[in-house]
Order: sequence, then C-alpha cells, then structure tokens
Amino acid sequence: MDKNKDHVSIWCIVSLTSIPLIMTLGNSMLIPVLPILEDKVGITSFQSSMIITSYSVAAIFLIPVAGYLSDRFGRKVVILPSLILALIGGLIAGFASWKMDDPYTMIIIGRIIQGIGAAGAMPIVLPLVGDLYQDDDEKISSTLGIIETSNTFGKVLSPILGSVFAAILWFLPFFSISALSLISIALIFFFVKVPKDKDEPLKFKQFIRNTKEVFKDEGRWLYTVFLNGVLVMLILFSMLFFLSENLEKVHDIKGIKKGFVLAIPLLLLCISSYISGRKIKGDLSRIKKIIVVSLIAMSISIVFVGYTSKKLILLLIVTSIVGIAIGALLPALDTIITDNIRKELRGTVSSFYSSARFIGVAAGPPIMSLVMKNYLNISYITAGILGLILLLFVFKFIKVDEIGKSKEPA
Repeated sequence: MDKNKDHVSIWCIVSLTSIPLIMTLGNSMLIPVLPILEDKVGITSFQSSMIITSYSVAAIFLIPVAGYLSDRFGRKVVILPSLILALIGGLIAGFASWKMDDPYTMIIIGRIIQGIGAAGAMPIVLPLVGDLYQDDDEKISSTLGIIETSNTFGKVLSPILGSVFAAILWFLPFFSISALSLISIALIFFFVKVPKDKDEPLKFKQFIRNTKEVFKDEGRWLYTVFLNGVLVMLILFSMLFFLSENLEKVHDIKGIKKGFVLAIPLLLLCISSYISGRKIKGDLSRIKKIIVVSLIAMSISIVFVGYTSKKLILLLIVTSIVGIAIGALLPALDTIITDNIRKELRGTVSSFYSSARFIGVAAGPPIMSLVMKNYLNISYITAGILGLILLLFVFKFIKVDEIGKSKEPA
C-alpha cells in the first residue's frame, strides 16, 4: 500500500487534472460564445442556454451508471471510452455549425454525446484519487484540492479561450474541445497506472445491498452534501450566464475583452479552491468549518448581484466574493465524499454527488434566461435564502464524530 501511495507520479496527477480541466472547458467555454451563437444560428436566449443544459442533462442520468461500472470493471476502462465520446461529440457539433444552414438540432445532439462522455470521465477522477492514495487522508484531500483547482482553472480559461476561438471562427470552440479530449486520452493511457485490486468485484445484488446500507448509515450527511453540490453549481452557472449577457447588453463589453472580465471572479474562485484544498488535510472538523463559512459568504453576497448589475466595478466585487466562497467550498465537498466511503462503493457514491452537481449546471442557465428580465433580484434573494437553509442542514446533519461509519467493511 505504501509503495503505491509514494509512487504516484507527477505526470499521473497532471493526467488526472487534464480531465476536469477539459470537461469544464467543454461546457464553460461556450458561455461567452452564446450571444454569438444566438446571432449566427438564429436562436433565442433560452435556446442558447439549452446548449449548456443538454450537455449536463445527459451527464446527470449516466453518471451513476458510470460510477457503478468503474467500481465493477475499473476506473481507466470507463474513463478512456468516455473521453473518446467527448471527442466525437465536439466534432459533430463543430461540423454541424460549419456545414449546415440550420445546425441547432445537430449541435444539441453533439452536446448530448459530449455529456455522455463527461459522465464517464470527470466524476470517476474523484474515486480514482482515493484508489491511488488508498487511506492516506492528507494526500487524498491535497490531491482532490489540485483536481478541483484544475476544474476551477478551466472555468478561468473558459471565457478567455472561448472568446479568442470565437473571434477566429465562431464554431471553433466545438472543435477545440475534441482536440483537448485527444490530449487527455493520450495522457491517461500512458501515465495513469491504477493499482490492481486483489479483491473480487462485488456481485450486483451484493453491490445494491451495500449501497443501500451506505445511504442508510450515512444518508443524512450525504444528502446534505449532494444538496450543497446542486445549489453551488446552480448559483455559479446561472451567475456566469447572467454575467455573459449583462456585460454585452448593459456594459457593451464584447469579444475577448468580455472573456477577460468574466475570468476575474473565476480566477479568484480558482485561487480559493487551491488554498482550501491545501488547508483541509483530511481534517473533518476543518472541512465542516470551511463549508459553514463558505455557505455564509456565498448566501450573503449572491443577494447583491442583481442590485449591482448596472455598476460594473461593484458587480465584479460581488461576483468575486461569490467565486471565492464557492472555490473554498468545492474541495471540502469533494473530500468529505471521497475520503469517507469505502473503496468498492466509492465510485458509485461519488457519482451521485457528481450527478447532483450537474443538476445545478443544467438548471442554472435556462432558469436565469427566464428570470433575469423581470425577476432578477428575487431570484438572487431566493438563492441566498436557500444557502442559509442549507447552512442549517449542515449544522444538523454533518456530525464530525458520526461520518464514515460505512468506511470499514462490515
């Protein structure tokens, strides 16, 4: 065990970080491009939001399946074909945009295929980190912090790269996703060496029975973490969608300049995520404190996004505070899930968490497209109230001394 833990190479970590980076780029990179897509394809704001949502909805339903398959047959066996699907989906959306007069339907089909690929790639990284370091809590939490930082760094790069690519060719972001997926495929194939599991995989009936037991024993804190995942990503992606539209229509900031402005709160989110991951060190008490402080900061600051929407500097300050809070929260949620579920169920349970996050990603843009004209302030006040309600759930259900009862085999 110690030998495996001590010989996880730098290139292995780099390869793992490429997956959340590329899958995040695959979704977030299109956000600054959506107003251009609306013009080029002749679609409404709601229709353009579905280009983000279709990717996420496909992932929501297939992530638990991918989690089970990864527990049953191995992480790498699931990740590589999934990355190939992400590559194919990007090519379909890109060629449709390039060659078709009315490409919207084919773009959605391509995005669904990409979402299927994302379902089998990004969520499997979390349990794979647990496998690589086995029961070294400090290394698991530190590496998960790096993984989440890669995810958030993808969000920082997304508006910039999306704007740059779209300035060259408006449909180039679709093709770039395929090229980046190819790089990740090569890295995972050559550099990720998964430890051999000496235990026989659980049979399906036993697997179902064990999964039910985990949710029976750990359900209260697991469901609380899942709800946090939904709300955090709902707030983040609705806020990014709103910012993209607001910068163009209210502040007349477009193109590459808009990409750099959008990147400001995301850069702070990325830095916060990295620091949080480094500070956690597998300490459950510290994890709970980070969750509490982050939820308070997010819930209070998100209320002011609508009120500052016409004042650019204030808007960026408020959204940056939201970004910092979310950045600190994400590694804490990742670690509490990955580090407290035993190995043979780790992929499945973490996949439910990833599905929860994708629900927020899927719902954010279309909800914001519907409410931002007449109910903007009400929507952000509601988000703040929901955050405070979740804070109460955290105090009530995340009990440090009770977490992890199912980690040891019965």
